[in-house]
Amino acid sequence: MERPEEEETVQQAQEESEKKNLKGFRNGILVGMLGTAVILTVIYAVITAGKFLGARETQTDTEVNSSSVISTETLQKMRTIEAAINQYYFYQDQTSSQDIQEGIYKGMIEALDDPYSEYYTKEELEEVVNSTKGISYGIGAYISLNKETGMAVISGVIEDSPAQAAGLREGDVISEVDGESTQGMSLTEVVSRVKGREGTTVHLSIYREGENDFLELDIPREKLIETNTVTSGLLEDADHIGYLRIHEFDNVTVDQYTEAMAVLREEGMKGLILDLRSNPGGDVNAVVEIARKILPQGLIVYTEDKYGNRKEYTCDGTHELEIPLVVLVNQYSASASELLAGAIQDYNKGTLIGTTTYGKGIVQQIHRLEDGTALKLTVSAYYTPTGRNIHGVGIEPDIEIEYDYESAKAEGIDNQVEKAIEILEGKIK
Repeated sequence: MERPEEEETVQQAQEESEKKNLKGFRNGILVGMLGTAVILTVIYAVITAGKFLGARETQTDTEVNSSSVISTETLQKMRTIEAAINQYYFYQDQTSSQDIQEGIYKGMIEALDDPYSEYYTKEELEEVVNSTKGISYGIGAYISLNKETGMAVISGVIEDSPAQAAGLREGDVISEVDGESTQGMSLTEVVSRVKGREGTTVHLSIYREGENDFLELDIPREKLIETNTVTSGLLEDADHIGYLRIHEFDNVTVDQYTEAMAVLREEGMKGLILDLRSNPGGDVNAVVEIARKILPQGLIVYTEDKYGNRKEYTCDGTHELEIPLVVLVNQYSASASELLAGAIQDYNKGTLIGTTTYGKGIVQQIHRLEDGTALKLTVSAYYTPTGRNIHGVGIEPDIEIEYDYESAKAEGIDNQVEKAIEILEGKIK
C-alpha cells in the first residue's frame, strides 16, 4: 500500500486479515450493525524525539527562558504546592509522586482547551498503537464524545461481543465506570477505564433516553485481534445492490475493503451503498487509499498548518468507481469518514443520505517523548477538494433523513438504507 512520505502511522502493521465469504443479507440485519467505530481521530502518527518534561529536568531556575511558561516563578509555585500537599493532604498515601507528575503533564495539555490534544502515558500510547493495528481490548463497544455535553457515549457495538450480550446500544451515555464519574474525563481516560485485563469485568452506569433510572451493567472484558473493520454483502430483495460498511479506518481497512469489493463485483454488484454511519475516522493514509479506489483524478484532501504550509493528497483516477454510489452518514460520522464523504460530495460522485456529520476537520500528530510517553497535538486543519473546512460545522447530506429507531426496533427496517436502495434503483441501468 502506497503511503505518502512523512505521514506514517504509529505502527506499520501489515498483517493480512482472515478472508471471509460474506453472504447476502436482509435490510433488517443492518439495524444490528448501526453504530461503530473506535473514536480515533485522524492521526498523523510520527515518531519525534521530545525532551522529557519530568522531574529529571537538568536546567537550573536561572537557565529557564523568561518567556517560557516554565519560569522561575512557576517552578517555585510547584514546589510550594508540593510542600503543602506533603504537609497537609489527608490522602497522600493514596497518591504517588508519579500520579502527581502525570497530572502536571496532562494539565499542561488540558490548558489548551482542545479536546483532541492529549498527553499519553506509556499504557495509553500502547492502546493507541494497538487500535491502529486493528487490535481491540475491552468489551467490544465503540466510544465517542458527545460534542454538546462532553459526555462519553456508545457510538457502536461489535456483533457477538460482550457489549452486545449485555444489551449496550448506540447512544447510551456512560455516566460512571466502576463507580467513578466520567464527567470531565477525556475520551482516552474513559476508554482506558473501560478497557482492562482480559477476563476481568467492568461495571458501567448507563443513562439511556426513555429509561426511568440508570442501567447498571457488569460486562466482561475480552481481547479481539484483527478487528473486522469492513462488513459487506449483496442486499436481498434488491437489484444487485451491494452494501459495504466501514466501521473505522485502521491499517487493516484497505485490504479488507479491497477484498470485500472484489467479492461484491464477482457477485454482480450494479450499485453500492457505502455506510459511514458512526465511523469516527482513524488512519488518514487508509482513508486516502480507499478514496483512490473511488474518486476521479484530482485532489482528495489538503491540510494547512499554522504557518500556511499546505500538503495535498491526490488521486490519479485509474481506479475510479464506475457504478452508482450512495453514502450513508450520521452525527457520529467524524474526521476521516467526513474527509471521504466530503470528497465524494465535492466530485458529485455519490449521493449522501442521513444526517449532518460530527464536524471534525482538524488533524492531530503524535510526538513520542524520550521516556515512552507521548503528546497528541492538533497541528493543522484539513479541507475538502473545493476548499471546505467542516470543523464545527459538519457535512450536510444531499438527502436528510433521520434514522427511524422505532421502525427499526418494531419491524427491522432501516429507513435510511431503504432510501438508498430507492435512489440506486433509479440510477442502475
